[in-house]
Amino acid sequence: MRLGIIGLGRMGMNMARRLVEGGHGVVVFNRSADKVKEAEGFGAKGSESVEDLVELLADGEGPRIVWLMVPSGDVTEAMIEEVSGYLTKGDIIIDGGNTLYKDDLLRSEKLKKSGIEYMDVGTSGGIWGLTVGYCLMVGGDKGVFEVLEPIFKTLAPTDGYMYCGASGAGHYIKMVHNGIEYGMMEAYGEGFELIEASPYGKDIEFADVAALWNKGSVVRSWLLELLESAFEKDDRLESLKPYVEDSGEGRWTVNEAIERSVSLPVITAALFRRFRSRDDNSFAERVLAALRNEFGGHEVKKS
Repeated sequence: MRLGIIGLGRMGMNMARRLVEGGHGVVVFNRSADKVKEAEGFGAKGSESVEDLVELLADGEGPRIVWLMVPSGDVTEAMIEEVSGYLTKGDIIIDGGNTLYKDDLLRSEKLKKSGIEYMDVGTSGGIWGLTVGYCLMVGGDKGVFEVLEPIFKTLAPTDGYMYCGASGAGHYIKMVHNGIEYGMMEAYGEGFELIEASPYGKDIEFADVAALWNKGSVVRSWLLELLESAFEKDDRLESLKPYVEDSGEGRWTVNEAIERSVSLPVITAALFRRFRSRDDNSFAERVLAALRNEFGGHEVKKS
Protein backbone atom coordinates (compact mmCIF):
# COMPACT_ATOMS: atom_id res chain seq x y z
CA MET A 1 0.00 0.00 0.00
CA ARG A 2 0.93 3.66 -0.23
CA LEU A 3 0.82 6.02 2.75
CA GLY A 4 2.36 9.12 4.21
CA ILE A 5 4.04 9.38 7.60
CA ILE A 6 4.36 12.73 9.34
CA GLY A 7 6.76 12.76 12.29
CA LEU A 8 10.11 10.99 12.09
CA GLY A 9 11.06 10.72 15.74
CA ARG A 10 12.34 7.55 17.38
CA MET A 11 9.23 5.56 16.49
CA GLY A 12 8.06 7.29 13.31
CA MET A 13 11.40 6.81 11.57
CA ASN A 14 11.58 3.11 12.38
CA MET A 15 7.96 2.56 11.40
CA ALA A 16 8.66 4.18 8.02
CA ARG A 17 11.68 1.92 7.56
CA ARG A 18 9.74 -1.23 8.50
CA LEU A 19 6.99 -0.32 6.04
CA VAL A 20 9.46 0.34 3.23
CA GLU A 21 11.20 -2.96 3.92
CA GLY A 22 7.76 -4.60 3.85
CA GLY A 23 7.15 -3.39 0.30
CA HIS A 24 4.90 -0.38 0.97
CA GLY A 25 5.28 2.98 -0.74
CA VAL A 26 6.03 5.52 1.99
CA VAL A 27 6.08 9.30 1.65
CA VAL A 28 7.50 11.14 4.67
CA PHE A 29 7.55 14.63 6.12
CA ASN A 30 9.27 16.08 9.17
CA ARG A 31 9.85 19.66 10.25
CA SER A 32 13.61 19.03 10.23
CA ALA A 33 14.86 18.29 6.71
CA ASP A 34 17.73 16.08 7.90
CA LYS A 35 15.23 13.48 9.14
CA VAL A 36 13.54 13.43 5.74
CA LYS A 37 16.95 12.96 4.12
CA GLU A 38 17.65 10.03 6.47
CA ALA A 39 14.38 8.37 5.50
CA GLU A 40 15.14 8.85 1.81
CA GLY A 41 18.31 6.87 2.46
CA PHE A 42 16.34 3.67 3.11
CA GLY A 43 13.85 4.15 0.28
CA ALA A 44 11.10 6.47 1.52
CA LYS A 45 10.04 9.38 -0.67
CA GLY A 46 10.68 12.73 0.95
CA SER A 47 8.37 15.75 0.86
CA GLU A 48 8.96 19.41 1.60
CA SER A 49 5.66 20.20 3.34
CA VAL A 50 2.37 18.68 4.46
CA GLU A 51 0.77 19.88 1.25
CA ASP A 52 3.57 18.34 -0.80
CA LEU A 53 3.16 15.02 1.03
CA VAL A 54 -0.57 14.89 0.27
CA GLU A 55 0.04 15.77 -3.39
CA LEU A 56 2.60 12.99 -3.73
CA LEU A 57 0.10 10.52 -2.28
CA ALA A 58 -2.38 11.48 -4.99
CA ASP A 59 -0.23 9.54 -7.47
CA GLY A 60 -1.43 6.25 -6.00
CA GLU A 61 -4.75 4.40 -6.17
CA GLY A 62 -7.40 4.37 -3.45
CA PRO A 63 -7.73 6.76 -0.52
CA ARG A 64 -4.83 8.93 0.58
CA ILE A 65 -3.60 7.65 3.95
CA VAL A 66 -1.69 9.91 6.35
CA TRP A 67 -0.25 8.43 9.56
CA LEU A 68 0.70 10.96 12.24
CA MET A 69 3.48 10.22 14.74
CA VAL A 70 3.78 13.60 16.47
CA PRO A 71 3.53 14.70 20.13
CA SER A 72 0.07 14.51 21.67
CA GLY A 73 -2.10 17.50 22.46
CA ASP A 74 -1.82 20.81 20.62
CA VAL A 75 0.81 19.57 18.15
CA THR A 76 -1.38 16.68 16.99
CA GLU A 77 -4.46 18.89 16.92
CA ALA A 78 -2.74 21.47 14.73
CA MET A 79 -1.36 18.81 12.40
CA ILE A 80 -4.76 17.16 11.93
CA GLU A 81 -6.24 20.57 11.13
CA GLU A 82 -3.53 21.20 8.55
CA VAL A 83 -3.60 17.75 6.95
CA SER A 84 -7.39 17.60 6.72
CA GLY A 85 -7.35 20.87 4.77
CA TYR A 86 -5.64 19.06 1.88
CA LEU A 87 -7.66 15.83 2.01
CA THR A 88 -11.05 15.00 0.50
CA LYS A 89 -13.90 12.58 1.09
CA GLY A 90 -12.75 8.99 1.64
CA ASP A 91 -9.17 9.88 2.65
CA ILE A 92 -7.84 8.58 5.98
CA ILE A 93 -5.98 10.16 8.89
CA ILE A 94 -4.35 7.84 11.45
CA ASP A 95 -3.15 9.12 14.82
CA GLY A 96 -0.53 6.67 16.08
CA GLY A 97 0.72 8.82 18.96
CA ASN A 98 -0.36 8.91 22.59
CA THR A 99 -3.73 10.66 22.59
CA LEU A 100 -6.52 10.89 25.16
CA TYR A 101 -9.41 8.84 23.77
CA LYS A 102 -11.88 11.67 24.43
CA ASP A 103 -9.99 13.78 21.88
CA ASP A 104 -10.44 10.98 19.33
CA LEU A 105 -14.22 11.19 19.71
CA LEU A 106 -14.22 14.92 18.98
CA ARG A 107 -11.85 14.62 16.02
CA SER A 108 -13.75 11.72 14.49
CA GLU A 109 -17.03 13.61 14.59
CA LYS A 110 -15.48 16.77 13.14
CA LEU A 111 -13.70 14.98 10.28
CA LYS A 112 -16.77 12.90 9.47
CA LYS A 113 -18.52 16.09 8.34
CA SER A 114 -15.91 16.38 5.57
CA GLY A 115 -16.09 12.68 4.74
CA ILE A 116 -12.55 12.09 6.06
CA GLU A 117 -12.01 8.88 8.02
CA TYR A 118 -10.16 9.04 11.33
CA MET A 119 -8.48 6.05 13.00
CA ASP A 120 -6.76 5.98 16.39
CA VAL A 121 -3.94 3.45 16.71
CA GLY A 122 -2.29 2.93 20.09
CA THR A 123 1.28 1.98 19.21
CA SER A 124 3.66 0.17 21.53
CA GLY A 125 7.15 -1.08 20.79
CA GLY A 126 9.47 1.85 21.34
CA ILE A 127 12.88 1.80 19.71
CA TRP A 128 12.73 -2.02 19.39
CA GLY A 129 9.71 -1.99 17.08
CA LEU A 130 11.83 -1.93 13.93
CA THR A 131 13.20 -5.41 14.59
CA VAL A 132 10.48 -7.11 16.68
CA GLY A 133 7.40 -5.24 15.42
CA TYR A 134 4.84 -2.93 17.00
CA CYS A 135 1.84 -3.88 19.08
CA LEU A 136 -1.09 -1.99 17.51
CA MET A 137 -4.42 -1.27 19.20
CA VAL A 138 -6.83 0.08 16.58
CA GLY A 139 -10.01 2.13 17.00
CA GLY A 140 -12.38 3.53 14.40
CA ASP A 141 -14.57 2.24 11.59
CA LYS A 142 -14.31 -1.53 11.11
CA GLY A 143 -14.43 -1.22 7.32
CA VAL A 144 -11.55 1.26 7.30
CA PHE A 145 -9.60 -1.05 9.61
CA GLU A 146 -9.94 -3.81 7.02
CA VAL A 147 -8.69 -1.49 4.27
CA LEU A 148 -5.63 -0.64 6.38
CA GLU A 149 -4.93 -4.20 7.51
CA PRO A 150 -1.97 -4.79 5.14
CA ILE A 151 -0.20 -1.86 6.84
CA PHE A 152 -0.90 -3.24 10.31
CA LYS A 153 0.30 -6.71 9.30
CA THR A 154 3.63 -5.27 8.17
CA LEU A 155 4.17 -3.14 11.27
CA ALA A 156 3.15 -5.74 13.84
CA PRO A 157 4.60 -9.14 14.74
CA THR A 158 2.36 -12.16 14.13
CA ASP A 159 -1.01 -11.55 15.84
CA GLY A 160 0.34 -8.24 17.13
CA TYR A 161 -2.53 -5.99 16.08
CA MET A 162 -6.21 -5.89 17.03
CA TYR A 163 -9.37 -4.04 16.11
CA CYS A 164 -10.54 -2.77 19.50
CA GLY A 165 -13.79 -1.05 18.57
CA ALA A 166 -15.27 2.30 17.61
CA SER A 167 -13.39 5.61 17.61
CA GLY A 168 -11.26 6.07 20.73
CA ALA A 169 -11.06 2.36 21.56
CA GLY A 170 -7.49 1.96 20.32
CA HIS A 171 -6.14 4.79 22.43
CA TYR A 172 -8.25 3.71 25.41
CA ILE A 173 -6.69 0.24 25.40
CA LYS A 174 -3.23 1.82 24.95
CA MET A 175 -3.91 4.14 27.91
CA VAL A 176 -4.68 1.19 30.18
CA HIS A 177 -1.66 -0.67 28.74
CA ASN A 178 0.61 2.19 29.81
CA GLY A 179 -0.99 2.35 33.25
CA ILE A 180 -0.18 -1.33 33.76
CA GLU A 181 3.34 -0.64 32.54
CA TYR A 182 3.74 1.99 35.29
CA GLY A 183 2.74 -0.56 37.93
CA MET A 184 5.06 -3.27 36.61
CA MET A 185 8.03 -0.93 36.45
CA GLU A 186 7.39 0.27 39.99
CA ALA A 187 7.22 -3.31 41.31
CA TYR A 188 10.54 -4.21 39.67
CA GLY A 189 12.12 -1.05 41.07
CA GLU A 190 10.94 -1.77 44.61
CA GLY A 191 12.05 -5.39 44.44
CA PHE A 192 15.59 -4.59 43.34
CA GLU A 193 15.79 -1.79 45.91
CA LEU A 194 15.03 -4.33 48.65
CA ILE A 195 17.68 -6.70 47.32
CA GLU A 196 20.23 -3.87 47.29
CA ALA A 197 19.43 -3.02 50.92
CA SER A 198 19.68 -6.65 52.05
CA PRO A 199 22.76 -8.37 53.56
CA TYR A 200 23.24 -10.04 50.14
CA GLY A 201 22.91 -6.94 47.99
CA LYS A 202 26.61 -6.12 47.66
CA ASP A 203 27.46 -9.58 46.34
CA ILE A 204 24.55 -9.98 43.93
CA GLU A 205 24.86 -9.16 40.24
CA PHE A 206 21.53 -7.59 39.41
CA ALA A 207 21.82 -8.49 35.72
CA ASP A 208 22.11 -12.15 36.74
CA VAL A 209 18.97 -11.90 38.89
CA ALA A 210 17.00 -10.34 36.02
CA ALA A 211 18.27 -13.02 33.63
CA LEU A 212 17.34 -15.76 36.12
CA TRP A 213 13.81 -14.46 36.60
CA ASN A 214 13.28 -14.52 32.85
CA LYS A 215 13.92 -18.27 32.79
CA GLY A 216 10.55 -19.81 33.65
CA SER A 217 9.60 -17.40 36.45
CA VAL A 218 6.06 -16.01 36.72
CA VAL A 219 7.51 -12.46 36.78
CA ARG A 220 9.36 -12.85 33.47
CA SER A 221 8.65 -10.12 30.90
CA TRP A 222 10.14 -7.99 28.15
CA LEU A 223 10.52 -5.18 30.70
CA LEU A 224 12.68 -7.49 32.77
CA GLU A 225 14.77 -8.30 29.69
CA LEU A 226 15.31 -4.57 29.18
CA LEU A 227 16.24 -4.20 32.84
CA GLU A 228 18.79 -6.99 32.47
CA SER A 229 20.29 -5.04 29.56
CA ALA A 230 20.43 -1.86 31.67
CA PHE A 231 22.14 -3.70 34.55
CA GLU A 232 24.68 -5.21 32.17
CA LYS A 233 25.72 -1.68 31.19
CA ASP A 234 25.72 -0.33 34.77
CA ASP A 235 25.00 -2.90 37.49
CA ARG A 236 24.11 -0.32 40.17
CA LEU A 237 22.77 2.29 37.71
CA GLU A 238 25.14 4.82 39.25
CA SER A 239 25.27 6.85 36.04
CA LEU A 240 21.57 7.72 36.32
CA LYS A 241 19.70 10.26 38.41
CA PRO A 242 16.52 8.99 40.13
CA TYR A 243 14.30 11.34 38.11
CA VAL A 244 11.37 9.79 36.24
CA GLU A 245 9.06 11.63 33.85
CA ASP A 246 5.60 10.46 32.83
CA SER A 247 4.18 10.58 29.31
CA GLY A 248 0.69 11.53 30.49
CA GLU A 249 -1.07 8.22 29.91
CA GLY A 250 -0.61 7.16 33.54
CA ARG A 251 -2.44 10.33 34.58
CA TRP A 252 -5.22 9.65 32.08
CA THR A 253 -5.58 6.10 33.42
CA VAL A 254 -5.91 7.32 37.01
CA ASN A 255 -8.33 10.10 36.02
CA GLU A 256 -10.46 7.59 34.14
CA ALA A 257 -10.51 5.31 37.19
CA ILE A 258 -11.68 8.21 39.36
CA GLU A 259 -14.44 9.08 36.87
CA ARG A 260 -15.65 5.46 36.84
CA SER A 261 -15.04 4.75 40.56
CA VAL A 262 -12.64 1.92 39.80
CA SER A 263 -9.91 1.18 42.36
CA LEU A 264 -6.38 1.34 40.87
CA PRO A 265 -4.10 1.50 43.95
CA VAL A 266 -0.98 0.08 42.29
CA ILE A 267 -1.09 2.22 39.14
CA THR A 268 -1.95 5.34 41.17
CA ALA A 269 0.92 4.76 43.61
CA ALA A 270 3.31 4.18 40.70
CA LEU A 271 2.28 7.49 39.14
CA PHE A 272 2.70 9.38 42.42
CA ARG A 273 6.11 7.77 42.92
CA ARG A 274 7.19 9.34 39.63
CA PHE A 275 6.07 12.74 40.87
CA ARG A 276 8.11 12.26 44.06
CA SER A 277 11.22 11.25 42.09
CA ARG A 278 11.44 14.79 40.70
CA ASP A 279 11.60 16.49 44.10
CA ASP A 280 14.99 16.22 45.80
CA ASN A 281 13.90 18.47 48.68
CA SER A 282 10.33 17.42 49.41
CA PHE A 283 8.34 19.91 51.48
CA ALA A 284 6.05 17.12 52.70
CA GLU A 285 8.98 15.20 54.13
CA ARG A 286 10.31 18.33 55.83
CA VAL A 287 6.86 18.69 57.42
CA LEU A 288 7.13 15.10 58.70
CA ALA A 289 10.57 15.77 60.19
CA ALA A 290 9.34 18.97 61.86
CA LEU A 291 6.31 17.24 63.39
CA ARG A 292 8.40 14.38 64.81
CA ASN A 293 10.69 16.96 66.37
CA GLU A 294 7.78 18.99 67.80
CA PHE A 295 5.81 16.18 69.42
CA GLY A 296 8.59 13.79 70.31
CA GLY A 297 11.79 15.76 70.37
CA HIS A 298 13.21 13.51 67.67
CA GLU A 299 16.46 14.63 66.12
CA VAL A 300 16.27 16.49 62.82
CA LYS A 301 18.95 17.10 60.20
CA LYS A 302 19.51 20.74 59.27
CA SER A 303 20.04 21.74 55.66
